[in-house]
Amino acid sequence: MDPTTLRLIQGAAGAAGGAGLYVDDVFSTFLYTGTGSTQTITNGIDLAGEGGLVWMKSRTVAQNNWLFDTARGTQFGLISNATFNQLDQGAGFQSFNADGFTLGTGSTGFNGAGENVVSWTFRKAPGFFDVVTYTGTGADQTISHNLGSTPGCIIVKQTSGGGGEWYVYHRSLPTASENWIRLNNSGGANGAIGQNLWGPPTSTTFKVDTYLGLSTSNATYVAYIFAHDEPVFGTGGDESTIKCGSLTISSQATVEVNLGFESQFVLLKHSGSSSNWFLFDTIRGMDVNSFEWLFANSSVAAEVKSYQAVYPTATGFGFNPANNGQFSDGAYIYMAIRRPHKPPTAGTEVFMPIAATSSSGTTRTTGFPIDLQIGNDRSRVALGGSFFNDRLRGVSTNATAVGRNLYSSSTAAETTTALTLGFDNTGFKDAAFYSGYPMCWWNFKRAPGFFDVVAYTGTGSARTVAHSLGVAPELIICKIRDSADHWIAGTQDWTKYLLFSGSNAFSTWSGPWNNTAPTSSVFTVGTAEGTNKSGSNLITYLFATLPGISKVGSYTGTGTTLNIDCGFTAGARFVLIKRTDSTGDWYVWDTARGIVSGNDPYLLLNSTAAEVTNTDYIDPLSSGFTVTSSAPAALNADGGTYLFLAIA
Repeated sequence: MDPTTLRLIQGAAGAAGGAGLYVDDVFSTFLYTGTGSTQTITNGIDLAGEGGLVWMKSRTVAQNNWLFDTARGTQFGLISNATFNQLDQGAGFQSFNADGFTLGTGSTGFNGAGENVVSWTFRKAPGFFDVVTYTGTGADQTISHNLGSTPGCIIVKQTSGGGGEWYVYHRSLPTASENWIRLNNSGGANGAIGQNLWGPPTSTTFKVDTYLGLSTSNATYVAYIFAHDEPVFGTGGDESTIKCGSLTISSQATVEVNLGFESQFVLLKHSGSSSNWFLFDTIRGMDVNSFEWLFANSSVAAEVKSYQAVYPTATGFGFNPANNGQFSDGAYIYMAIRRPHKPPTAGTEVFMPIAATSSSGTTRTTGFPIDLQIGNDRSRVALGGSFFNDRLRGVSTNATAVGRNLYSSSTAAETTTALTLGFDNTGFKDAAFYSGYPMCWWNFKRAPGFFDVVAYTGTGSARTVAHSLGVAPELIICKIRDSADHWIAGTQDWTKYLLFSGSNAFSTWSGPWNNTAPTSSVFTVGTAEGTNKSGSNLITYLFATLPGISKVGSYTGTGTTLNIDCGFTAGARFVLIKRTDSTGDWYVWDTARGIVSGNDPYLLLNSTAAEVTNTDYIDPLSSGFTVTSSAPAALNADGGTYLFLAIA
């Protein structure tokens, strides 16, 4: 079906006219801890009004994969790693809600007391996902669906009358209409030459065949139908959210798949031989250093692996099979879903400062999944400097995993001490390392136009690096992860650079940025080791101006009180300032510690010095912030030039 027609269908289905529906509205990976009693999971997905599927798996206990959908109702669950009929769960799954779902008692495996559980929620939406039920007739049948586009993958399960295998159609299996593969076991694809088993599927129907037992008389069935590459989402209604494809591994070499978008979820299966159905997602830990795996065809608990396997890239995902005996050469099929990218409407959706005395295991709430956390021991007693943790390099989602820390006042490579714990969908937990110390945490979420994180490997030669910011970044901060070197920053004039780990003024050199301004899709690095050392792994943080939410800008000092208008309505909650025409530190203020009309505590990102609390260098301003007349030359020298980043 053409995208214009699909957008009209989306509008009729509550999608705000098609354009304006985002992957954030139709898919969620959400972590929670089971209680053994009633609890509501709020993930922002409208299941009550639109319908969909909830798939849940315990991460800490060997339990089944449980699936509940709105087409069959709340009472009966299915197990993807078994062939049973649907099972009566009583009050275990209580309701599909307008913003998630509610679980009840008697729900071991997806709400057992103390179990860490992951849920994947798929909302019905044209161009993304549909779920239908039907009753077998004993003959080949044509089944109608409302996907509005040709399916990329269909998963069908008999739910009564003796149960049966989970049969999967995938567009990338050889001669797709003659082939199938089973979700509930590790076997490879099978084919029936000359048998047109699936139709082939169209934008409105698919076929089920008696050959596979998918049309047994009076038996009931459910079908989960996934789209492929329909560009009907996003602000302009021209972005796809899901792709179903294939890749081939040869000689255990890494393969990077170009989806046209960064992935947050990947379902992966070797189609030619025995292997598990691997479930990866970025909330649990699909990152460039490690991963947590779960299997759709097995009840085993999650395993955290400390090496690279499937990892997100700015344009898709990469697959490195070399460190794992379960990944053999050959053809794989996949289903990949775009990472969240809904534009924020308020600064609180993407940034949250928190200041408190750390207490091991204490839960801190941000209200969003953290993509970057900058933490500080404000006394700088336990360990000097500000530490950077980010989801793309790997963060802890439980109490046993470690983080990967980079210190902005140091040239050192990343370390793995657990300085913060328990990253989930709404916050984090304090680690024991800083327990009892006065802490400050600055928490950022990636969002188009605001902030992005990119990991890449240096080549030593000038090159471009793809990003997902959607606009040209105005401030880029880069650090080598696996060897010692300075942090490098770029802004405004891309023939120059700043040391983020130092206090130098702008220095002219083509090495960091190759004298090339970034664009809305790429930034350029030159031959400098700090941004492009051959064979080294690097991380970059990209910031831009998003009206009403963030402002990257500059000002000229006056030596007198200076109002900085950022276009905000309730003032800045975070302010970073650096002098660029002369030496000066990287100063940071935030409202959690106090941006007030009196003294305002500040920290220096490039220094191990403790927080300073007895100065009044900035003041609140509804449209941004004010630099006071008492500010030193590093902040307000007459004629001096300054870079700033402010967040509302």
